[in-house]
Amino acid sequence: MVRIMEGIRVLEVAAWTYVPAAGAVLAEWGADVIKIEHPDTGDPQRGLVNMGLVPTGPGGVNHMIELPNRGKRSVALDLSTEEGRDLLLRLAATSDVFLTNFLPPARRKLRIDVEDIRAANPDIIYVRGSAQGVRGPEADRGGFDGCSFWHRAVSDIVTGEEDYPAPPPGPAFGDLLGGMTIAGGISAALFHRQKTGEALVVDNSLLGTAMWATSASILAAGLFGAYKLPRGDRRNTFNPLVNTYRTSDNRYISLMMLQADRHWPEFTRAIGRPELATDERFAEGAARYQNRRECVELIDEIFASRPYEEWRRALSAIDGVWAPVQTPGELLTEPQALENGYVSELTHSGGTTFRMVPSPLQFNEEHAQLTPAPEHGEHTDEVLLELGLPMEEILDLKVKGAVL
Repeated sequence: MVRIMEGIRVLEVAAWTYVPAAGAVLAEWGADVIKIEHPDTGDPQRGLVNMGLVPTGPGGVNHMIELPNRGKRSVALDLSTEEGRDLLLRLAATSDVFLTNFLPPARRKLRIDVEDIRAANPDIIYVRGSAQGVRGPEADRGGFDGCSFWHRAVSDIVTGEEDYPAPPPGPAFGDLLGGMTIAGGISAALFHRQKTGEALVVDNSLLGTAMWATSASILAAGLFGAYKLPRGDRRNTFNPLVNTYRTSDNRYISLMMLQADRHWPEFTRAIGRPELATDERFAEGAARYQNRRECVELIDEIFASRPYEEWRRALSAIDGVWAPVQTPGELLTEPQALENGYVSELTHSGGTTFRMVPSPLQFNEEHAQLTPAPEHGEHTDEVLLELGLPMEEILDLKVKGAVL
Protein backbone atom coordinates (compact mmCIF):
# COMPACT_ATOMS: atom_id res chain seq x y z
CA MET A 1 0.00 0.00 0.00
CA VAL A 2 1.18 3.55 -0.73
CA ARG A 3 2.56 4.88 2.57
CA ILE A 4 1.04 8.33 2.31
CA MET A 5 2.00 9.17 5.92
CA GLU A 6 5.59 8.01 5.72
CA GLY A 7 7.82 10.52 7.50
CA ILE A 8 5.00 11.63 9.83
CA ARG A 9 5.40 10.86 13.52
CA VAL A 10 2.36 10.59 15.78
CA LEU A 11 2.79 10.67 19.54
CA GLU A 12 -0.20 8.94 21.11
CA VAL A 13 -1.14 9.32 24.77
CA ALA A 14 -4.46 7.50 24.66
CA ALA A 15 -6.18 4.36 25.87
CA TRP A 16 -9.02 1.99 25.01
CA THR A 17 -10.22 2.00 21.38
CA TYR A 18 -11.77 5.25 20.14
CA VAL A 19 -8.72 7.51 19.81
CA PRO A 20 -6.08 4.73 19.51
CA ALA A 21 -8.05 3.51 16.46
CA ALA A 22 -7.09 6.77 14.73
CA GLY A 23 -3.44 5.99 15.44
CA ALA A 24 -3.90 2.51 13.97
CA VAL A 25 -5.27 3.97 10.74
CA LEU A 26 -2.35 6.40 10.47
CA ALA A 27 0.10 3.56 11.14
CA GLU A 28 -1.48 1.60 8.26
CA TRP A 29 -0.90 4.64 6.07
CA GLY A 30 2.79 4.68 6.97
CA ALA A 31 3.08 6.99 9.97
CA ASP A 32 5.44 6.18 12.83
CA VAL A 33 2.94 5.98 15.70
CA ILE A 34 4.50 5.89 19.16
CA LYS A 35 2.03 4.71 21.79
CA ILE A 36 2.82 5.87 25.30
CA GLU A 37 1.77 3.48 28.06
CA HIS A 38 2.26 3.48 31.82
CA PRO A 39 5.14 1.19 32.85
CA ASP A 40 3.03 -0.74 35.37
CA THR A 41 -0.47 -0.90 33.91
CA GLY A 42 -0.09 -0.16 30.23
CA ASP A 43 -3.24 0.61 28.26
CA PRO A 44 -6.05 -0.51 30.61
CA GLN A 45 -7.61 -2.37 27.69
CA ARG A 46 -4.76 -4.88 27.99
CA GLY A 47 -6.17 -5.90 31.38
CA LEU A 48 -9.63 -6.86 30.16
CA VAL A 49 -8.40 -10.38 29.40
CA ASN A 50 -7.25 -10.75 33.01
CA MET A 51 -10.73 -9.82 34.25
CA GLY A 52 -12.38 -12.28 31.88
CA LEU A 53 -14.23 -9.52 30.03
CA VAL A 54 -12.36 -10.24 26.79
CA PRO A 55 -11.37 -13.81 25.84
CA THR A 56 -7.77 -14.57 24.97
CA GLY A 57 -7.37 -15.93 21.47
CA PRO A 58 -5.11 -18.81 20.42
CA GLY A 59 -1.46 -18.10 21.14
CA GLY A 60 -2.34 -15.27 23.53
CA VAL A 61 -3.90 -12.95 20.94
CA ASN A 62 -5.71 -10.08 22.69
CA HIS A 63 -8.01 -9.04 19.87
CA MET A 64 -9.18 -5.83 21.55
CA ILE A 65 -5.56 -4.69 21.77
CA GLU A 66 -4.74 -5.75 18.23
CA LEU A 67 -7.75 -3.93 16.79
CA PRO A 68 -6.79 -0.32 17.67
CA ASN A 69 -3.03 -0.72 18.08
CA ARG A 70 -1.72 -2.68 15.08
CA GLY A 71 1.40 -1.25 13.52
CA LYS A 72 2.46 1.00 16.41
CA ARG A 73 5.52 1.14 18.64
CA SER A 74 4.92 0.98 22.41
CA VAL A 75 7.02 3.08 24.78
CA ALA A 76 6.34 2.79 28.52
CA LEU A 77 6.79 6.10 30.38
CA ASP A 78 5.54 7.19 33.78
CA LEU A 79 4.30 10.68 32.94
CA SER A 80 3.79 11.50 36.62
CA THR A 81 7.59 11.58 37.05
CA GLU A 82 9.71 14.48 35.88
CA GLU A 83 11.94 12.08 33.96
CA GLY A 84 8.99 10.49 32.17
CA ARG A 85 7.40 13.80 31.29
CA ASP A 86 10.73 15.17 30.06
CA LEU A 87 11.09 12.20 27.73
CA LEU A 88 7.54 12.75 26.47
CA LEU A 89 8.35 16.38 25.65
CA ARG A 90 11.52 15.31 23.87
CA LEU A 91 9.44 12.92 21.79
CA ALA A 92 6.89 15.68 21.15
CA ALA A 93 9.68 17.86 19.80
CA THR A 94 10.28 15.24 17.10
CA SER A 95 6.59 14.60 16.32
CA ASP A 96 4.07 16.04 13.90
CA VAL A 97 0.93 15.06 15.80
CA PHE A 98 0.04 14.69 19.47
CA LEU A 99 -3.00 12.42 19.87
CA THR A 100 -4.86 12.01 23.16
CA ASN A 101 -8.15 11.08 24.80
CA PHE A 102 -7.07 11.84 28.36
CA LEU A 103 -9.70 13.88 30.19
CA PRO A 104 -9.02 17.57 30.84
CA PRO A 105 -8.26 17.12 34.57
CA ALA A 106 -5.73 14.37 33.76
CA ARG A 107 -4.12 16.46 31.03
CA ARG A 108 -3.78 19.40 33.41
CA LYS A 109 -2.39 17.21 36.20
CA LEU A 110 0.19 15.61 33.90
CA ARG A 111 0.91 18.95 32.19
CA ILE A 112 0.29 17.59 28.70
CA ASP A 113 -2.34 20.07 27.59
CA VAL A 114 -2.09 22.09 24.39
CA GLU A 115 0.15 24.81 25.79
CA ASP A 116 2.45 22.27 27.47
CA ILE A 117 3.04 20.23 24.31
CA ARG A 118 3.25 23.35 22.14
CA ALA A 119 6.00 24.69 24.43
CA ALA A 120 8.11 21.73 23.28
CA ASN A 121 6.99 21.94 19.64
CA PRO A 122 5.01 24.98 18.41
CA ASP A 123 4.36 23.25 15.07
CA ILE A 124 2.73 20.13 16.46
CA ILE A 125 -0.90 19.34 15.59
CA TYR A 126 -2.73 18.70 18.86
CA VAL A 127 -5.63 16.24 18.56
CA ARG A 128 -8.25 15.53 21.22
CA GLY A 129 -10.91 12.84 21.17
CA SER A 130 -13.61 13.25 23.80
CA ALA A 131 -16.88 11.63 24.78
CA GLN A 132 -19.23 14.59 24.57
CA GLY A 133 -17.09 17.47 23.26
CA VAL A 134 -14.63 19.96 24.74
CA ARG A 135 -17.19 22.53 25.87
CA GLY A 136 -20.38 22.46 27.90
CA PRO A 137 -21.34 20.94 31.27
CA GLU A 138 -20.09 17.46 30.31
CA ALA A 139 -16.70 18.48 28.92
CA ASP A 140 -14.82 16.82 31.79
CA ARG A 141 -16.84 13.61 31.72
CA GLY A 142 -15.53 10.45 30.13
CA GLY A 143 -17.51 7.98 28.09
CA PHE A 144 -17.47 4.83 26.03
CA ASP A 145 -19.07 4.28 22.66
CA GLY A 146 -21.88 2.17 24.12
CA CYS A 147 -23.14 5.25 25.99
CA SER A 148 -21.78 8.40 24.33
CA PHE A 149 -22.20 7.15 20.77
CA TRP A 150 -24.80 4.43 20.65
CA HIS A 151 -27.39 5.17 23.32
CA ARG A 152 -27.25 8.95 23.12
CA ALA A 153 -27.85 9.16 19.37
CA VAL A 154 -28.45 5.79 17.72
CA SER A 155 -30.38 3.26 19.80
CA ASP A 156 -33.68 5.16 19.92
CA ILE A 157 -33.73 5.32 16.13
CA VAL A 158 -33.17 1.59 15.59
CA THR A 159 -35.24 0.23 18.49
CA GLY A 160 -38.50 -1.39 17.47
CA GLU A 161 -41.15 -2.65 19.88
CA GLU A 162 -38.67 -4.02 22.41
CA ASP A 163 -39.03 -3.16 26.09
CA TYR A 164 -35.49 -1.76 26.19
CA PRO A 165 -33.38 0.22 23.70
CA ALA A 166 -31.52 -1.90 21.18
CA PRO A 167 -27.91 -2.66 22.18
CA PRO A 168 -24.91 -1.86 19.95
CA PRO A 169 -24.19 -4.40 17.20
CA GLY A 170 -20.82 -5.28 18.73
CA PRO A 171 -17.78 -3.94 20.58
CA ALA A 172 -16.21 -0.65 19.45
CA PHE A 173 -18.84 0.14 16.80
CA GLY A 174 -18.77 3.89 17.45
CA ASP A 175 -15.11 3.86 18.47
CA LEU A 176 -13.94 2.72 15.05
CA LEU A 177 -16.12 5.21 13.19
CA GLY A 178 -14.80 7.97 15.43
CA GLY A 179 -11.19 6.82 15.02
CA MET A 180 -11.51 6.87 11.24
CA THR A 181 -12.99 10.36 11.47
CA ILE A 182 -10.06 11.57 13.57
CA ALA A 183 -7.56 10.10 11.10
CA GLY A 184 -9.24 12.08 8.34
CA GLY A 185 -9.12 15.23 10.45
CA ILE A 186 -5.41 14.74 11.11
CA SER A 187 -4.78 14.31 7.39
CA ALA A 188 -6.60 17.59 6.68
CA ALA A 189 -4.68 19.37 9.45
CA LEU A 190 -1.34 18.15 8.07
CA PHE A 191 -2.32 19.42 4.63
CA HIS A 192 -3.33 22.77 6.14
CA ARG A 193 -0.01 23.04 7.97
CA GLN A 194 1.88 22.30 4.77
CA LYS A 195 -0.02 25.05 2.92
CA THR A 196 -0.07 27.74 5.61
CA GLY A 197 2.43 26.80 8.31
CA GLU A 198 -0.34 26.88 10.91
CA ALA A 199 -0.61 23.98 13.37
CA LEU A 200 -4.22 23.35 14.36
CA VAL A 201 -5.99 21.90 17.37
CA VAL A 202 -8.28 19.10 16.11
CA ASP A 203 -11.31 17.90 18.08
CA ASN A 204 -13.73 15.03 17.63
CA SER A 205 -16.19 13.38 20.01
CA LEU A 206 -18.19 10.18 20.13
CA LEU A 207 -21.41 12.18 20.53
CA GLY A 208 -20.59 14.42 17.57
CA THR A 209 -19.75 11.41 15.38
CA ALA A 210 -22.98 9.66 16.34
CA MET A 211 -25.02 12.78 15.60
CA TRP A 212 -23.36 13.04 12.19
CA ALA A 213 -24.11 9.37 11.48
CA THR A 214 -27.79 9.86 12.42
CA SER A 215 -28.13 13.41 11.09
CA ALA A 216 -30.82 12.47 8.55
CA SER A 217 -33.10 11.45 11.43
CA ILE A 218 -32.10 14.48 13.52
CA LEU A 219 -32.81 16.79 10.58
CA ALA A 220 -36.21 15.18 10.06
CA ALA A 221 -37.00 15.51 13.78
CA GLY A 222 -36.36 19.24 13.56
CA LEU A 223 -38.58 19.60 10.51
CA PHE A 224 -41.44 17.28 11.41
CA GLY A 225 -41.38 17.09 15.19
CA ALA A 226 -41.01 13.77 16.97
CA TYR A 227 -39.54 11.52 14.33
CA LYS A 228 -38.68 7.85 14.25
CA LEU A 229 -38.26 5.38 11.44
CA PRO A 230 -41.51 3.47 10.96
CA ARG A 231 -41.45 0.02 12.50
CA GLY A 232 -43.90 -2.79 12.59
CA ASP A 233 -45.47 -5.09 10.04
CA ARG A 234 -42.94 -5.73 7.27
CA ARG A 235 -45.83 -6.70 5.00
CA ASN A 236 -46.99 -3.09 5.12
CA THR A 237 -43.89 -1.79 3.33
CA PHE A 238 -44.27 0.97 0.74
CA ASN A 239 -42.27 -1.16 -1.70
CA PRO A 240 -42.05 -4.97 -1.51
CA LEU A 241 -38.65 -4.77 -3.23
CA VAL A 242 -37.27 -2.89 -0.21
CA ASN A 243 -37.53 -5.64 2.34
CA THR A 244 -35.76 -8.67 3.83
CA TYR A 245 -36.85 -12.23 3.04
CA ARG A 246 -36.15 -15.54 4.76
CA THR A 247 -34.85 -18.55 2.86
CA SER A 248 -35.74 -22.20 3.40
CA ASP A 249 -32.66 -22.70 5.60
CA ASN A 250 -33.48 -19.70 7.83
CA ARG A 251 -31.04 -17.29 6.25
CA TYR A 252 -31.97 -13.88 4.87
CA ILE A 253 -31.72 -11.89 1.65
CA SER A 254 -32.07 -8.09 1.74
CA LEU A 255 -33.58 -6.30 -1.27
CA MET A 256 -33.03 -2.57 -1.79
CA MET A 257 -34.53 -1.85 -5.21
CA LEU A 258 -35.74 1.72 -4.87
CA GLN A 259 -36.55 1.98 -8.59
CA ALA A 260 -38.98 -0.88 -8.30
CA ASP A 261 -40.70 -0.53 -11.68
CA ARG A 262 -37.35 -0.71 -13.42
CA HIS A 263 -36.27 -3.85 -11.56
CA TRP A 264 -39.56 -5.75 -11.17
CA PRO A 265 -39.34 -7.60 -14.50
CA GLU A 266 -35.76 -8.83 -14.00
CA PHE A 267 -36.54 -9.71 -10.38
CA THR A 268 -39.51 -11.87 -11.39
CA ARG A 269 -37.33 -13.70 -13.91
CA ALA A 270 -34.57 -14.25 -11.31
CA ILE A 271 -37.00 -15.80 -8.83
CA GLY A 272 -38.48 -18.06 -11.52
CA ARG A 273 -41.86 -16.33 -11.74
CA PRO A 274 -41.72 -14.21 -14.93
CA GLU A 275 -45.53 -14.16 -15.20
CA LEU A 276 -45.63 -11.81 -12.19
CA ALA A 277 -44.07 -9.06 -14.34
CA THR A 278 -47.39 -8.59 -16.13
CA ASP A 279 -49.74 -9.64 -13.33
CA GLU A 280 -52.09 -6.66 -12.97
CA ARG A 281 -51.83 -6.87 -9.15
CA PHE A 282 -48.07 -6.22 -9.23
CA ALA A 283 -47.07 -4.94 -12.67
CA GLU A 284 -46.66 -1.30 -11.59
CA GLY A 285 -45.61 0.44 -8.39
CA ALA A 286 -49.07 1.78 -7.59
CA ALA A 287 -50.57 -1.69 -7.96
CA ARG A 288 -47.84 -3.30 -5.86
CA TYR A 289 -48.45 -0.72 -3.14
CA GLN A 290 -52.19 -1.31 -3.26
CA ASN A 291 -51.58 -5.06 -2.99
CA ARG A 292 -48.42 -4.83 -0.89
CA ARG A 293 -49.42 -7.39 1.73
CA GLU A 294 -50.31 -9.95 -0.90
CA CYS A 295 -47.11 -9.16 -2.80
CA VAL A 296 -44.86 -9.54 0.25
CA GLU A 297 -46.57 -12.77 1.28
CA LEU A 298 -46.07 -14.16 -2.22
CA ILE A 299 -42.37 -13.22 -2.27
CA ASP A 300 -42.08 -14.70 1.23
CA GLU A 301 -43.38 -18.02 -0.06
CA ILE A 302 -41.03 -17.95 -3.05
CA PHE A 303 -37.90 -17.22 -0.99
CA ALA A 304 -38.92 -19.81 1.60
CA SER A 305 -38.90 -22.47 -1.10
CA ARG A 306 -35.14 -22.49 -1.70
CA PRO A 307 -31.95 -22.29 0.42
CA TYR A 308 -29.75 -19.26 0.87
CA GLU A 309 -26.91 -20.24 -1.47
CA GLU A 310 -29.31 -20.96 -4.32
CA TRP A 311 -30.80 -17.50 -3.97
CA ARG A 312 -27.35 -15.91 -3.97
CA ARG A 313 -26.64 -17.58 -7.29
CA ALA A 314 -30.08 -16.79 -8.74
CA LEU A 315 -29.85 -13.08 -7.93
CA SER A 316 -26.20 -12.66 -8.94
CA ALA A 317 -26.96 -11.46 -12.49
CA ILE A 318 -29.62 -8.83 -11.81
CA ASP A 319 -28.94 -5.08 -11.74
CA GLY A 320 -31.21 -4.35 -8.78
CA VAL A 321 -29.46 -3.89 -5.45
CA TRP A 322 -29.64 -6.79 -3.02
CA ALA A 323 -27.35 -8.32 -0.43
CA PRO A 324 -27.04 -11.52 1.53
CA VAL A 325 -27.32 -11.08 5.29
CA GLN A 326 -23.95 -12.39 6.39
CA THR A 327 -22.29 -13.31 9.67
CA PRO A 328 -18.93 -11.86 10.82
CA GLY A 329 -17.32 -15.26 10.33
CA GLU A 330 -18.54 -15.47 6.74
CA LEU A 331 -17.00 -12.10 5.91
CA LEU A 332 -13.55 -13.48 6.78
CA THR A 333 -13.82 -15.82 3.80
CA GLU A 334 -16.17 -13.82 1.57
CA PRO A 335 -14.61 -13.78 -1.95
CA GLN A 336 -15.64 -10.17 -2.56
CA ALA A 337 -13.98 -9.04 0.67
CA LEU A 338 -10.82 -11.10 0.04
CA GLU A 339 -10.48 -9.93 -3.56
CA ASN A 340 -10.61 -6.29 -2.45
CA GLY A 341 -8.22 -6.67 0.47
CA TYR A 342 -10.88 -6.07 3.13
CA VAL A 343 -9.33 -8.85 5.21
CA SER A 344 -5.64 -8.95 6.09
CA GLU A 345 -3.67 -11.84 7.55
CA LEU A 346 -0.99 -11.23 10.16
CA THR A 347 1.02 -13.22 12.68
CA HIS A 348 1.04 -12.50 16.41
CA SER A 349 4.28 -12.54 18.39
CA GLY A 350 3.13 -15.83 19.91
CA GLY A 351 3.10 -17.38 16.46
CA THR A 352 -0.66 -17.40 15.88
CA THR A 353 -1.80 -16.31 12.44
CA PHE A 354 -5.16 -14.55 12.37
CA ARG A 355 -7.25 -12.30 10.15
CA MET A 356 -8.24 -8.70 10.78
CA VAL A 357 -9.98 -5.93 8.86
CA PRO A 358 -7.81 -3.01 7.72
CA SER A 359 -9.11 0.54 7.48
CA PRO A 360 -11.42 0.91 4.47
CA LEU A 361 -9.51 3.53 2.44
CA GLN A 362 -7.09 2.37 -0.25
CA PHE A 363 -4.63 4.33 -2.40
CA ASN A 364 -3.68 3.34 -5.95
CA GLU A 365 -5.87 0.25 -5.51
CA GLU A 366 -3.44 -1.20 -2.97
CA HIS A 367 -4.62 -2.57 0.36
CA ALA A 368 -2.80 -2.36 3.67
CA GLN A 369 -0.41 -5.02 4.90
CA LEU A 370 -1.03 -5.09 8.63
CA THR A 371 1.50 -5.73 11.37
CA PRO A 372 0.60 -6.80 14.93
CA ALA A 373 0.08 -4.53 17.90
CA PRO A 374 3.17 -4.09 20.10
CA GLU A 375 3.67 -5.76 23.42
CA HIS A 376 3.55 -3.47 26.45
CA GLY A 377 6.65 -1.26 26.29
CA GLU A 378 8.16 -3.36 23.52
CA HIS A 379 9.92 -0.45 21.83
CA THR A 380 10.96 1.64 24.84
CA ASP A 381 14.70 1.03 24.45
CA GLU A 382 14.58 1.38 20.67
CA VAL A 383 12.81 4.75 20.70
CA LEU A 384 14.88 6.19 23.55
CA LEU A 385 18.08 5.18 21.79
CA GLU A 386 16.78 7.01 18.71
CA LEU A 387 16.35 10.08 20.92
CA GLY A 388 20.06 9.87 21.69
CA LEU A 389 19.91 8.50 25.24
CA PRO A 390 22.84 6.21 26.10
CA MET A 391 21.92 2.76 27.39
CA GLU A 392 23.40 3.62 30.80
CA GLU A 393 20.87 6.44 31.18
CA ILE A 394 18.02 4.24 29.99
CA LEU A 395 18.94 1.59 32.57
CA ASP A 396 19.02 4.26 35.28
CA LEU A 397 15.54 5.41 34.25
CA LYS A 398 14.33 1.81 34.46
CA VAL A 399 15.68 1.52 37.99
CA LYS A 400 13.84 4.73 38.96
CA GLY A 401 10.62 3.36 37.46
CA ALA A 402 10.28 6.22 34.97
CA VAL A 403 10.37 3.80 32.03
CA LEU A 404 9.80 0.11 31.51
